[in-house]
Amino acid sequence: MLKAMLQTFVLTAALSAPVVHAAYLNDAEIKQIDALENTALNSDLAYQIEESLTTEVGARMIGTEGDKRAIAWAVEKMKSLGFDKVWTDEVGHYQWIRGDVEAKVLAPFPQPIKALALGESVGTGETGIQAEVIHFNTLADLQAAEAGSLTNKIAFVSYRMQRSKTGKGYSKAVGARVKGAAVAAEKGAIGFIMRSVGTDNNRTPHTGITRYKNGVKKIPAVALANPDADLLINQFKRKKKVEFFLKVTAMRNEVVAVRGANVIGEITGSEFPQQIVALGAHLDSWDVGTGAIDDGLGVSMVMAATAHIAKLPVRPKRTIRVILFAGEEVGLLGAKQYIIDHKATLNNHLIAAEWDFGLGKIYSMQSGVGDVSVPAIAELASYMESLGVAYNKTNKARGQSDMGAVTDKGVPAMNFAPDGTNYFDIHHTENDTLDKVDAKDLQQNTAVYTVFAYFAAQADVDFRK
Repeated sequence: MLKAMLQTFVLTAALSAPVVHAAYLNDAEIKQIDALENTALNSDLAYQIEESLTTEVGARMIGTEGDKRAIAWAVEKMKSLGFDKVWTDEVGHYQWIRGDVEAKVLAPFPQPIKALALGESVGTGETGIQAEVIHFNTLADLQAAEAGSLTNKIAFVSYRMQRSKTGKGYSKAVGARVKGAAVAAEKGAIGFIMRSVGTDNNRTPHTGITRYKNGVKKIPAVALANPDADLLINQFKRKKKVEFFLKVTAMRNEVVAVRGANVIGEITGSEFPQQIVALGAHLDSWDVGTGAIDDGLGVSMVMAATAHIAKLPVRPKRTIRVILFAGEEVGLLGAKQYIIDHKATLNNHLIAAEWDFGLGKIYSMQSGVGDVSVPAIAELASYMESLGVAYNKTNKARGQSDMGAVTDKGVPAMNFAPDGTNYFDIHHTENDTLDKVDAKDLQQNTAVYTVFAYFAAQADVDFRK
């Protein structure tokens, strides 16, 4: 009975605070973690990778020539960084060509409007469309409109995303982008326009995927730059009918197959090579900007973190696998294909982490692991303190983006929260370029992933338990 009580006390203490004395790494391994942290904090490797991707490849929407270049680039880069194995798994999709957008207010006060087609929108045809605009403050307001009330009209949703460090405003705003066109079409609309899902005041619209419903007519869908959405609202304030012209030359070729690929690289574990610590990012980007932030940052840091570990004289016990996913922007296509391709070995994936959000330093970490392995996470947290990373002890993490699909299949998750205050100023715009990357922040981010990857691959713990 006493032994059981002592065990309960030890577990409770471990859950309440990071451990002080190492239980999962020995002294030599702790020194190795310190050395890896120092290496990452003083290395420009991640920035070099980022600069290479944005300069030599640039935009890389799935199925485009840029995507093909990105796949070849990633394979060669992993090999040059010392990965033991590198391969690709094909991911299929259909062709979408963005084309151009011409948008303008015709009445009551003619004005040109800056707009960008939402991802995979259909076009208007060569003559464009001209119609009255009906204004809705939110997606919910549009959903509440009466059936047939938008016949031969253009629906406009003006909801503005709110800025926050965690990016929580995105979930409240993105629904209009994803569902708005389909909802508007059900009400009879011939076009859908919306305020961009972004927190900036630049005259630069934000793209992003939109979805149509089977059996409902597909209508053109575009996002307006924030200042232009404000301009349109001001015209409505005059209590006059607003007439709009929209021409979209996008082409959605669902019968034309295109091919992308997940690019996967590993450094092989020295004792348990079949056990996998997975680091992820998505290789694809939208066809605007150069994809530096979304998700060049993730690509560069997980590749650099693994490369730092690959230079050790002895590989860690477990395999570290980097997965650069295809087609995240158009529906997590690479993640879905990865689950199919690696179904037989998903149980060998002990923990997974991805980067697909944020610009600033990582300030918090949260796990989603088995109860028995929580003390190991507490120990990992103690190594993260010097990097300014706090420990969120709720243990309810789900993997980010692509890794969410993976962790939904039972793979334990680790999430790192970076400062996302300014992320949605740039997200999915022409402004997603290398100059937005802070080299010092990238070093800290990379150090965090390096420490995590080494600990997860070396520590004597099963994160599933």
